[in-house]
Parts: sequence; C-alpha cells; structure tokens
Amino acid sequence: MTRAIPRMLRLLVLGAGAVVVLFPFAFMISTSLKPTSEVFSAGLALVPQSWAAGSNYAKAFTRIPMGRILLNGVMVCGAIVVFQIVFALPAAYALAKLRFRGREALFALVLLGLLVPIHAISIPLYAAARTLGLLNTLAVLIVPFTLSVFAIFLFRQFIKAIPDDLIHAARSDGLSETAIVWRIVLPNAWPAASAFAIFSVVAHWNDLYWPLIAISKTHLATPPLGLLFFRAAEVGDDYGALMAATVVITAPLVLFFLFAQRLFIEGMTMTGLKG
Repeated sequence: MTRAIPRMLRLLVLGAGAVVVLFPFAFMISTSLKPTSEVFSAGLALVPQSWAAGSNYAKAFTRIPMGRILLNGVMVCGAIVVFQIVFALPAAYALAKLRFRGREALFALVLLGLLVPIHAISIPLYAAARTLGLLNTLAVLIVPFTLSVFAIFLFRQFIKAIPDDLIHAARSDGLSETAIVWRIVLPNAWPAASAFAIFSVVAHWNDLYWPLIAISKTHLATPPLGLLFFRAAEVGDDYGALMAATVVITAPLVLFFLFAQRLFIEGMTMTGLKG
C-alpha cells in the first residue's frame, strides 16, 4: 500500500497534465464539427448539438488549395531535414573524432550559434533572397535552414560515444573519412538522426514567421501560412470552418509524431546519456 500511494499520485499528476495539454485539441476538433451559431453559444459542450462537419471541412478544402499547401509542407520539411543531416553529420564527426587546431574554438562557435534566432537575421536573409530572386519560391523556405547548429551539437554528443577503436578499425580497412561518416557513423547515429528529424519537422511545419516574410502566393504557402490565407479568404467569423482547416493542418504532424515517438524517445535517451 505504501508503494502504491506514490505511484497513484504520479498517475494523478500525469493524468491532470494530460487533460490540460489535450483539452485545446479536443476543443479544436469539437469546434470544427459545430455550426457558427453553436460555436458562440453560452455553453461549453464538446459534443455538438447539431453537426456541421461536412460544410466546415468542405470549406477547408475549397477556400484554399489545401492539398497543395500540405504537399508544400511535406516537401519543405523533408528537404530541410535531408540537407541538415547531410551537412551536420560530417561537421559533427570532425568536431567529435578528428584532432586539429581550433577544434574547441569551432565548437564554441557552434554553441554560440544556438543563441542566434532566425528573427535576428531575417532582414539580411530577406535582402539576400530578394537579390538572388528567390522570393516566392520553395527554395527560399529551404535554403536558410540547410545548416543547423543544433544538429551539429546533437550529433557531436552522440558521435563522441562511438568507440575510437571502431573508427581506427575502419581506417585500417582503408576507408576514407567520408566513407567512415556515411558507412560507420550514420548507421550508429541513426537514433540521434531520427530524434533530430522530429525536432526539425515539428519546428519547420509550424513555422509562420519566415514564410510570412518570404511568401505572398497562396499556392506556395506552408501549412501555418495557408491557415492565415484561409482566415483571410472571406471566412470572417466562421470559426467552425477555421477550426476544420486547423485540424487538417495539425493532423499530419500529430500522426507523424505518434508514428515516430519510439525513435524520438530512444534517440533523446541515448543522446542524453552519452557525452
């Protein structure tokens, strides 16, 4: 009994936290099923008295090119993740396993890079994109994020735990440093890569700041910007349709995280224990 009480208290606290976190999602789904008149009623019932799901979700897919917007999000997030891993893994390997002058100073610069938000460099990025003619293209959403200092930091912490004997054995077999990175390090660092991919996809799928600056055409919008365009497309106070569009845009991200949560937890646990 004495052991059961702390466990029950933990479960109660976790359950209360889950209710607080999940209630906005439940309210969003509930609102997407209601007509406008019921959304603004005095009560706060999650189950609709009359259903308007068909008209709300039809508006979500017809007011804006929802399919194209979701595809834009997938292409942008996928390209960013691939480029970030391709660039960050060799850099992390060099900082973790190669001996050269200035290595610690370079790593200090990586840590300083973690402190620089996109907002601080958005004006020079915008000026460069305009000069290169990249505004209103998907490239402008991808190129500024192809190098991630967070990815370098995360991979370095993981690669440091790979035994040096394994690296020396690969060199003895005649593998180049590039071959070691992709044939030895990447398979061993896959949990860290999976965890970072989830971080990256969540961050860039939800990013509104940079797309709002660089994109003004609806068919090039990413999901959050598409939701903003939807809000402006004569929706007015039709919050049922707005919440339906929000559900459509949020669902792929939730499903992606649920599918990859095991890899995420494994990657973060292994990365956190090694350093």
